[in-house]
Amino acid sequence: MKKLLLIIIGLVISWANFAQQLPQYSQYLRNQYMINPGSAGVYDFLDVTTSGRWQWLGFDNSPRTIYLSATKPLNKKAKPPYNPALRTSTGVYKNPEINTGKFKHAVGGQMIADQYGAFRRLSLSGTYAIHIPVSKNYNLSFGTKLGLSNNAFLQDRAEVLNSASDNSYQSYIGNNKAKYVMDLGAGLYLYSKDLFVGISADQLTRDFVKFGSGTAFFDQRMVLFLTAGYKVKLNENMTITPALLLKYMSPAPSSVEGTLLFEYQERIWGGLSYRHKDALVAMFGLNVNEKIKLGYSYDYSISSMNRVSTGGHELILGLMIGR
Repeated sequence: MKKLLLIIIGLVISWANFAQQLPQYSQYLRNQYMINPGSAGVYDFLDVTTSGRWQWLGFDNSPRTIYLSATKPLNKKAKPPYNPALRTSTGVYKNPEINTGKFKHAVGGQMIADQYGAFRRLSLSGTYAIHIPVSKNYNLSFGTKLGLSNNAFLQDRAEVLNSASDNSYQSYIGNNKAKYVMDLGAGLYLYSKDLFVGISADQLTRDFVKFGSGTAFFDQRMVLFLTAGYKVKLNENMTITPALLLKYMSPAPSSVEGTLLFEYQERIWGGLSYRHKDALVAMFGLNVNEKIKLGYSYDYSISSMNRVSTGGHELILGLMIGR
């Protein structure tokens, strides 16, 4: 078993630069801003989300991700003065509405800490998005993301079978100072109350603009995302949203994920995802009240990783400020 773990960890170190340069998000439907800057400002309030993800639990140095994101439209109209006489029953805490048919600007920001194997990536970025009405029921938004990431090699977390003869390992430990790289991303996002289609790209400039004295080769690659989904009303209380996520980064194989998300009274949701040759995902969540939403997902590995991994967990907390 120990030998198997060493082999797997060694493979993770050599493979991580291709397959997991960017974090994996099982609950991408609850916060599409993390994969498409064009979705910033879809909701007409300050939308703050934080999440923690633990992947491939069961052996040391498995991927772990923490992020904090926030988006807000800039030209939201001021609310009328509060009048308690107008307030009636709040009813159930439904999902916020998505308004279309109006032009608006939006800004956003992300902070991400991602560790995979013996690598650590810290990134900070800002986003600007413009939303253009295509019709009364559809908006098309374009967003750009600009930021800086800190890439580091953690020698104390690396385990290889023969470190003396591993040239890549010797290169990393000989130049293991942090390297800073400019991150540029962009995305298009077409949406209505029930439908969304998005296409986005991250790490567009790869490592063309970089800072720092470290010379270890991280080889950032451009990553493409395609998302689509449509909400179908089953009855007065239940809806179902089939959705698709496609991720591509050369030379790694494409990642395809299909999701079925069920919502009850637009307040409680649950769903299942299938990530091709990788994992089955179960998720659920709810709107605790008008301002707070919670979500949880569990990844069950269906690849050879399930021999040593007990799966993965992802928690998400959202704040809807000024809703």
